[in-house]
Formats: sequence, C-alpha cells, structure tokens
Amino acid sequence: MSLKEHMQKELEMLRGRQCFRMFPETGERRGASIESGGRSALNLSSNDYLGIGDDGKLRREYLLSFDPLNNDDRFGLASSSSRLLTGNHRLYEELEEYLAAWYGRSAALVFNSGYHANIGILPALTTRHDLILSDKLNHASIIDGCRIADADFKRFRHLDYDHLEMLLDQGREKYRQLFIVSESVFSMDGDLADLKKLCELRERYDAFLIVDEAHGVGTFGETGQGLCEISGLTGSIDIIVGTFGKAFASTGAYGIMDGVVRDYLINTMRPLIFTTALPPVVLGWSKMVLEHQRTKVAERSHLHFLGVRLRDALKEKGMRTAGESQIVPVIVGSNSSAVRTASALRDAGILALPVRPPTVPENTARIRFSLRADIGWEGVSGIPEILHAVR
Repeated sequence: MSLKEHMQKELEMLRGRQCFRMFPETGERRGASIESGGRSALNLSSNDYLGIGDDGKLRREYLLSFDPLNNDDRFGLASSSSRLLTGNHRLYEELEEYLAAWYGRSAALVFNSGYHANIGILPALTTRHDLILSDKLNHASIIDGCRIADADFKRFRHLDYDHLEMLLDQGREKYRQLFIVSESVFSMDGDLADLKKLCELRERYDAFLIVDEAHGVGTFGETGQGLCEISGLTGSIDIIVGTFGKAFASTGAYGIMDGVVRDYLINTMRPLIFTTALPPVVLGWSKMVLEHQRTKVAERSHLHFLGVRLRDALKEKGMRTAGESQIVPVIVGSNSSAVRTASALRDAGILALPVRPPTVPENTARIRFSLRADIGWEGVSGIPEILHAVR
C-alpha cells in the first residue's frame, strides 16, 4: 500500500467514526453573532469570553490612533525577523514591562502563541535528569511539550493531588528537579485546578510549578489576571502562562516569571529563538486590550452568572455537564450524538460545534459552550430544552 493509499484508508476510518475534520464555513461576525452555513447564529464556539474581539468601537479607536501615511512604525504589519535579530520592536519591551508590573513580578516574556509557549518552555528548562508531572487532562500543547523535552514525564490523575504527591515522593531522590504543570481552567471540562494545593506541593517538594491560565485570564480575578489572582498566589508560581488569543482577543501569549528564568528562556527556548517576531500592530493592540479589560469587573461577574445558571438548567433537564467556569460542556457520549446535537443547535440559531476524540477521551464526545459576557440569559435560556428534545 502506498503512502497516499494509507492516508486515504485512515481518512475513511475517521469518516466512519464521525471524527473527520473540516474547516467550518463561517462568514461575517456581528457582535456575538456569526454567519454559519448562510445563516446568522449565536457564536458559542469561540473563546472571545469578554466580547472584545467583536468590539468594533474599540477596534476603530485603535486603528484611528495610527498615522500610516506618516510611516508610523507602530502600524507595522510584519516584523520580518526573529526577536534576537531585528524583530524586537520597542512595543515588545513596553508590553512585557506592563505585564510584569501588572502581576507584581520581576519579568515577563511574550511568545507567538500559547502553543509556542507550551512546546518551548518545558524542553528549554528540563534535562534528562528531570521529571515532569502533568495533569492528565492538560491541553495537547502541554503534552507535546512534555514529549519534546528530554525529561521523563508522567501524568497524574485529573485533579488528584494525592496521586501527584505520591509521584513527587517517588521522584524526589531520583531526579535533579521535579516539574509540575497544570492548567488553571481546563479547556474541555471547564473545571478548576486547586492552586493552593499545587503551591503547597511545590513548596514541600521543591518543585518548579508552571500554571497555564489560557482560559483563566480575562475571566477570573478583579483585574482579570486569572485564578492565580483569586487565589492570591501570583508570587508563588514559577511561571504563569497566559494567552492573548482568547479573552484578550489578540494574538500571542506570555509568561510571568523571575528575571533569571526569562534570561534563560531567551537563550534556550527554540520556538522563541527560531521564529519570526509578532508584528508591531499586534503588540500595540495586545497592550491596549490589557488596559481595557482590567475594568471589566461587571462583565466577569455576568459571565460566571451565565455559567452557573446554564449548568443548573442543564442539570434540571438531566444533562451531563461539568465544571465551574465560563466553559460549559454537555457530554453526550458518542460522536454521532455530538454531531446530531450540534446540527439541532445550529438549526435553532446557536453555533456550538461538537468536540470529539482525540480532543477528549473516547465515549465522551460533547458540545462545549463557550459563554461570553456580551450576551444575556435570554440568549442561552433555550439551550436545555433543545438538548432535551434531541436526546
């Protein structure tokens, strides 16, 4: 069998299991609505949790601040170089200084994406004499970072910190350094890590703790720093990873850390060293969004109100849901059920795409509702009845 024949066979198997992926057809976005399949639908499949990505007023304000005809280099649409060559625009420095001051830490480092951050940090910091312990439901980018690294790695059962401690105890004499890595808000279940417990274990076993706040920043905390802000543990985590690509409606990611760690990553992190820098126009937008979102206290409160109320309504209809955040999954089991449910929702004017293996474990296919602060309860109140009818 040729390689292409093998590919075709694999694709047919995916089709048979209803796991074949295609880019969805989406069109114009107007606020919380998006054009899908020629019809307007409420967009509950993005991660634009605060609605900033669809805030036309803020976008216009940013664009009108430029004078592109006067060679305004802040409007640069490309960097054409890595940061270690000529791509390190002054806006990088301004953004990183802002981030470090906001978190009250000594340093910050901006990356091209959350995926870049997670496949780069662990391989840069670890050696074959180290052990990485990763929550079993961590994002694929963290898993890939563990696989790329020379270190040994093991997964501890999801949110099972007794299991984590057992692995830490077993490894404390065997390895040079122990690393713990966890999301704060888990992307597929919407549940939360116990940061206090993770920090206690970090201290007890002299471990290096990395927390990925991709789905926590913007949505948790008085100023939007995430779960670390609510827990009061911003200074107790070795690296806090945040993303600009979700609630902050931009491109890229960042790490909050100590200065020595920043310097070490600049010198050893391959996805940082060997990639073209972000364009200045993106860096300036990210800084503006950070400043803007800090005031969105009411929006964060409303977002969590929607999550609580929708979960309660789903449970009343006998639906299997989980979590305690703006991410509300409804676990339907089979791939075919997830596809059928998503179709029924789309017919009702709601875009919530099915999530299937390998993104989630087998037999836990689901609809993942990504709630947003720019909609009211009336926008989602009909969802439980629709799902109940499909079931």
